[in-house]
Amino acid sequence: MDDTHTFRHGDVSPGCSQFQGDRSISPEPSCVSMKSDASMREPVKFDGKHTSTDLSEQSMDNRGTFRGRHMSSNPSTFKSDLLKKFQCLYEGTAKQGNPTLLNEIYTELFITESESGEINNEHEVRQIETKSRRAATEDTPIKCNDIFKPLPGQDKPIRTVLTKGVAGIGKTVSVQKFIVDWAEGKENQDVQLIFPLAFRELNLMKDKTLSLSDLLHVFFPETKEMEISSDEYKVLFIFDGLDECRLSLNFKRKVKLCNISESASVDELLMNLIEGNLLPSSLIWITSRPAAADLVPSECVHRVTEVRGFNEPQKEEYFRKRISDQSLANTIITHLKSSRSLHIMCHIPVFCSISATVLEEMLSQVKSGENPKTLTQMYTHFLIIQTNIKHEKDYKKRVKDEDMILKLGKLAFQQLVKGNLIFYEEDLSECGINVREASVYSGLCTQIFREELGLYQGKVFCFVHLSIQEHLAALYAHIYFTNENRNVFGQISKQNSVSTFFNRKKYHSLSELHQRAVDEALQSKNGHLDLFLRFLLGLSLESNQTLLRELLTQTGSCSYNKEETVQYIKQKIGENRSPERSINLFHCLNELGDDSLMQEIQDYVKSGEIGETKLSSSQWSALVYVLLTSEQTMDVFDLKQFIGAQNTADEVLQILLPVVKESRSVQLWECGVTDEGFASLTSALRSNPSHLRKLDLSWNKVGDSGVKQLSDLLQDPRCKLEILWLSDCGVTDEGCAALTSALRSNPSHLRELDLSLNKVGDFGVEQLSDLLQDPHCKLEILRLWDCGVTDEGDAALTSALRSNPSHLRELSLSRNKVGDLGVKQLSDLLQDPHCKLDILWLWDCGVTDEGCADLASALRSNPSHLRELDLSKNKVGDSGVKQLSDLLQDPHCKLETLRLSYCGVTDEGCAALTSALRSNPSHLRELSLTGNKLRDSDVKLLSDLRKDPHYKLETLLC
Repeated sequence: MDDTHTFRHGDVSPGCSQFQGDRSISPEPSCVSMKSDASMREPVKFDGKHTSTDLSEQSMDNRGTFRGRHMSSNPSTFKSDLLKKFQCLYEGTAKQGNPTLLNEIYTELFITESESGEINNEHEVRQIETKSRRAATEDTPIKCNDIFKPLPGQDKPIRTVLTKGVAGIGKTVSVQKFIVDWAEGKENQDVQLIFPLAFRELNLMKDKTLSLSDLLHVFFPETKEMEISSDEYKVLFIFDGLDECRLSLNFKRKVKLCNISESASVDELLMNLIEGNLLPSSLIWITSRPAAADLVPSECVHRVTEVRGFNEPQKEEYFRKRISDQSLANTIITHLKSSRSLHIMCHIPVFCSISATVLEEMLSQVKSGENPKTLTQMYTHFLIIQTNIKHEKDYKKRVKDEDMILKLGKLAFQQLVKGNLIFYEEDLSECGINVREASVYSGLCTQIFREELGLYQGKVFCFVHLSIQEHLAALYAHIYFTNENRNVFGQISKQNSVSTFFNRKKYHSLSELHQRAVDEALQSKNGHLDLFLRFLLGLSLESNQTLLRELLTQTGSCSYNKEETVQYIKQKIGENRSPERSINLFHCLNELGDDSLMQEIQDYVKSGEIGETKLSSSQWSALVYVLLTSEQTMDVFDLKQFIGAQNTADEVLQILLPVVKESRSVQLWECGVTDEGFASLTSALRSNPSHLRKLDLSWNKVGDSGVKQLSDLLQDPRCKLEILWLSDCGVTDEGCAALTSALRSNPSHLRELDLSLNKVGDFGVEQLSDLLQDPHCKLEILRLWDCGVTDEGDAALTSALRSNPSHLRELSLSRNKVGDLGVKQLSDLLQDPHCKLDILWLWDCGVTDEGCADLASALRSNPSHLRELDLSKNKVGDSGVKQLSDLLQDPHCKLETLRLSYCGVTDEGCAALTSALRSNPSHLRELSLTGNKLRDSDVKLLSDLRKDPHYKLETLLC
């Protein structure tokens, strides 16, 4: 193996990582990764006893703290050693020479707080495509160095952090950045020791019995003469790659260890560390792909973060750091933005590195051919470039390149269908790859295939990234068919998770292979063949065939009718009941250069006729794809625009649920959604509750049963819904009780609630009052228009608001039997100096001049907060208006809107209003007096005020 890329413990280069991303790792949590940061020189043998040193020369104190006689090692030396191991990144082509210092190329990643939630079974590229649509502004970014620091408003200390993210997104490099900055004395200097432990190495010790001190001595020999104690040093353990764990992390087993000298299995040591039994004051940082994030119980984790990769500014920053020629960097950025599929993939740092390698090479040449616009073209160019690098370094072995690529492709395919991304010597042998030969060819595969020395079990191998393995697997499948006229899926036995199809039949049309691959991909539960399928179909295009001829001297030929494949894919799209499962098939059509379905739907959407058109199932799926892959974020989903005479609301809603889940605002106002559609809606929203901010269900037959389903969503701690409208939804006090119970368990997010035109009654309002007095409740707008509330319910409401008065800004009690007694109770709230109510609607509430007097008196004692008051259709009369006029002439009064329509006001009341406005002209902007007995002369006086530039009155309704 080339010395530049063969890393051993103790060298300067072991920490030099390939790309700004993670190691290649399996979608199954049982797999081991291979990108070792510090492989040991020699295997260490254990016999179940203490093996780190001769214990006769050591001593243990009564706390079990390991104390050595010699203390020549110290934290500063330890820091220096870690810095040597982790300070470098190896990026770009071999032409670029030596590894690059991490801090020269590092681009800050977008990391946010997250929830463990449900496991996403989509292909990880699909997860990236989904998350790329979400605005970065909805989450608070966290720098990797601040991973243990609470956000503003969080006061609990953070001991254990779980960081999740898809392959290649930057988890491992975030860990590397943390260590380098610490070792250089820049960050987190309150930590004295950091122990990075990769699960890929810990796996190889799963049958060993040893103590925690022994374990540390094996991986960090420097610690043999150091004192590892919670009260002596603040220690951080980093467990990288939980998804690779092959240890039995069964946290239900109760093997409690409190002494670091006590021997146990490695999995028991790790569990006791994570649970805080061993070294309870130490910090723990675990990284994982999402599929394995739940292996550690949530109660053991104090913070869950997610690495989202690069956001839009960070993508550009990366290329400008990576490419010294800024004009070339700008050209590359522009090209990547021109292709939606490429630009989305740039969220993954590994893909940025691949793109930079390819485009820098191609754009630097005078005649380089067409720049890649699809994933298949990009990865094929990348493979060609790596082959050319090998030629320059080892031109004599060029004849073997084709054989080695096909052997690697066979390995890639066979392990992909098994769900494996790491391989052992026997796996290579099955594919005709000699281990020594693979070492020689590591020069060819510097950025494709890696060999590393495992701690105890010899050499282990992996592809640098899952997508590279998928591309090579597709290349092998294509060449095997064109050269041998055989279908690769026929080679795989049933026990290896792909159905048996082997016979000696020869195939003559490439479409047969494509159709089989489409079927296999659709049957996959976790989408692990999705990207493979995209590559396989893309390789069949003539433009990519031309590229392959640069790579492979012998490429067979067979008949191929692209239209057959296109029609088969469209047929499957039509048959597939889940548009979400069809999304990858549309990506496949893109790879084949067919956008007919998408273009047709885009035309319907642009014309505004989509709701009036009878769509086929294929067209509905195309609509979902178009909406989800639009460059514009789907902020508002309005169901009405998609409903016509051809489909019911429930049917359309069911089809478009993938779009609903990605929308921040969902509007279903008066769409005719029934219980069935509502059940599907709430189920979908529960699977992705953190994105939605507004939900409008008004004028649908939601009923109490629907509200109860909605309550399950609202009490989910991941739910961040801020606005909920349920006007005229058939909700009674029973539904209101379920709703408020859910909000009491998760009260801090909802800002606006509209329950107007429901039979909530006093009992429902009493339930709401329990919520409102919760100090965590932040409700700002509450609308209870025509809800059957009396002064009894009003009393409960105002009592609750007096105990927590500072949040509510708008209250509507219109068309309820509040009466003067209810208004008097409200007045007690309004004169509270902590009350910040801006808008109060009491339209048609049975208020007389007596209630109006109480209201005006309260507002005079606390006049500065109310901006809008509606007392229309109450028996206020001139007496009440005079009370309000006294309020209006108070210089501290900030009332801007006053509605007194149908209030029995005469010229006397109008004159009082006019006089008050003249004495305090600066605030009132809208005055409504329609339906009152006013003379023309009175109206003229008010109109003159509106014309006078000294007054702010803009709207006068008489």
